[in-house]
Amino acid sequence: MMAMMMVASATAFAGDSPALKAILKAKSYAEAQELLNSSLSQLTSDAEKAKAYNKLVDLAMDDYNKQSTIVTENQLAKQMGKEEKPVDNAAMSAAAFNAVQYAIECDKYDQLPNEKGKVSPKFASKNAQRVWGGARMQLVNAGQDALTAKDQATARKYWQAFVESDAAPLFKECDRTAQAPFFGQVARFAAIFAYQDKDMAKALQLADVALKDSAEYESALNLKLEILGSDLKTKADTLQYAEKLKGIYAEHKTNGVMEKLYNTYLGLGQTDEANKLLDSVLATDPNNFVALADKGLALLTSQKAAEAIQYLEKAFSVKPDNAVIATYTGTAYSVQAQDIEDPAKKKELYKKAIGYFDKAKELDPDRMQSNWGYNRYNAYYNYYGAEAPETKQAEADSKN
Repeated sequence: MMAMMMVASATAFAGDSPALKAILKAKSYAEAQELLNSSLSQLTSDAEKAKAYNKLVDLAMDDYNKQSTIVTENQLAKQMGKEEKPVDNAAMSAAAFNAVQYAIECDKYDQLPNEKGKVSPKFASKNAQRVWGGARMQLVNAGQDALTAKDQATARKYWQAFVESDAAPLFKECDRTAQAPFFGQVARFAAIFAYQDKDMAKALQLADVALKDSAEYESALNLKLEILGSDLKTKADTLQYAEKLKGIYAEHKTNGVMEKLYNTYLGLGQTDEANKLLDSVLATDPNNFVALADKGLALLTSQKAAEAIQYLEKAFSVKPDNAVIATYTGTAYSVQAQDIEDPAKKKELYKKAIGYFDKAKELDPDRMQSNWGYNRYNAYYNYYGAEAPETKQAEADSKN
């Protein structure tokens, strides 16, 4: 019986392949990584691969903890007025990155069924606990350090890893309270860097993550729209862009998306689709300023001044501090007046035009937003006459 037990023990010990044994004997992260990369195909099972990757996590965490411990000791030393030890922040950040990446890789194999068809992870709980709160959070500081050093590529590397690791099954049970205040912002900046690197697919993925943060929602949505519309070279590209905008608008009913879709339709010459979009918005939201303004301007451009006035006046009632809409409303009245034969009716329309032009002047006296000058003078000219002091003053106003 004793002999049989010894044989069984020897067999169990011999279960580790030579490749795995070599990896497990490694004394440094660099040595273990080199061995794993060169002998991964020689590992005999998913369990061996999980064990090998976990060894890399062990060694990476050793390197991280070495520097992290110095940071903690320095905090105490500073409080006590003692000399602080040098910290290798670059080494700590690299170790943190390695620990996070290989913990996730370890978990891929750790979660696979064993030879008996059962899933029995051996490393998940420990790795999630030791990597999440320390090493993974270090990636945020690592990205900031890289950005301070004007190394955008490294900043993107660390911030992207921080964001993407959040979705790893390994960390699904981890507490996200600590990262909540800045997670969306990190995702947005990582998306910006990916966009600047022309990695559009990744930029869109990261922007979608940032969109889930209410504080980053508007900025992330604008970024996503910019990314999607940044490389339109053909009509086919623009048509595809319009379809994407339709999908985004269906999900995010914002004026920014609606107006981009509207202008895209106009650019494609799809006037009917553009008008249908505005009409559908106004059917559900009659006081939507953007839709009212766009509808009014479209009608004014189409020489339908009387119809344009209905929308422009309503738009101005929604935002009575908008000098641009006041100017366009005055212009619409002036255009309508030009087409009227009845002198009394014509003067009545110019009077209304003057009212809106005067409001535009009051709101924007320096014409920084809207150039009301000449059109206002023209309305005064037609209402008061060329020699009236009011007209002379309006002329002077138009030149100041």
